[in-house]
Amino acid sequence: MKALMKTERGPGAVLVDAAVPDIGPDEVLVRVKAASICGTDLHIYNWDEWAANTVRTPIVFGHEFAGVVEKTGEDAGHVKPGDHVSAEGHIVCGLCRACRTGNAHVCPNTVSFGITTNGCFAEYAVVKASNIIKNDPSVPHEIACLQDPLGNAVHTVLSGPVAGRTVAVIGVGAIGLMAVAVARACGAGRIIAVDVNDYRLRMAESFGADICINSAATPLADAVREATGGWGADAVLEMSGHPAAIPDAFAAAANGGRVSMLGIPAQEVSVDFGRDIIFKGLTVHGITGRRMYETWEQMKGLLGGGRLDMSGLVTHRFRLEEYETAFELVRSGRCGKVVFAIGE
Repeated sequence: MKALMKTERGPGAVLVDAAVPDIGPDEVLVRVKAASICGTDLHIYNWDEWAANTVRTPIVFGHEFAGVVEKTGEDAGHVKPGDHVSAEGHIVCGLCRACRTGNAHVCPNTVSFGITTNGCFAEYAVVKASNIIKNDPSVPHEIACLQDPLGNAVHTVLSGPVAGRTVAVIGVGAIGLMAVAVARACGAGRIIAVDVNDYRLRMAESFGADICINSAATPLADAVREATGGWGADAVLEMSGHPAAIPDAFAAAANGGRVSMLGIPAQEVSVDFGRDIIFKGLTVHGITGRRMYETWEQMKGLLGGGRLDMSGLVTHRFRLEEYETAFELVRSGRCGKVVFAIGE
């Protein structure tokens, strides 16, 4: 099978001809139909400090996918060949305190699909049956593969009150754009989108942002406060991970508000805890992945109820052989979601 791999610890990737993997009794072999590129995949492709400290090689990377079950192990239970599926990418132990108290998404023993174990940038992928998410066959694979990142957006938006609140989304890459759409679907009063990329800001407007701020031209916190009558945003969703944006996110939050942090900074960040967190009475929430499996049910409710339409998010499609062009496009920022059409 064709597989896109990190064969060495450094920038880039290699398209290889690999053997179709075997499965264990509690695993499922999926014929991948579509896989989308995540910001995490770009970290891995570029091989920044986070990737160097986190990713094991050699590895097939990629973790956002949709496909059809080809084969199941004898203990796969509810999964059968022919099912249309995606998967939760966090493979957890099920035994630790976090797992047993409803917080499996922060299991300290997590193995991450496409990061610390082989992923989905390939014609076939192996997934634990317990992590399989069944998809409606009527949903196109290129939309179904977006559920992993959409879950991140849903988790971030719904980590605090949204209805009637002013929500600022800092960093409107693909997950930030999803967050704008989710906040709109969940009744946000006003939505402020912040980025340095005018292409993405135009997309944010189309997804429901009321105010778009280019923080390269206008200081982020000042612009958010001006847009909110000097008060600040009730909920600030930090999706960029940019070291300069994170202190501004706290400064842009209203007293008594919350800051939900999904973006991963590539270096340490200095924040004035007294001024910007403690004396403002902020709630700060670190977001990792999706709550297992509460977020998936919330997401499916929003999608199934027709409140969310993600079709406009996919702007480019490539074959796996065109991976270099695809990653360069993602790096440029002049795109929405980029999808590999693998098994179509």
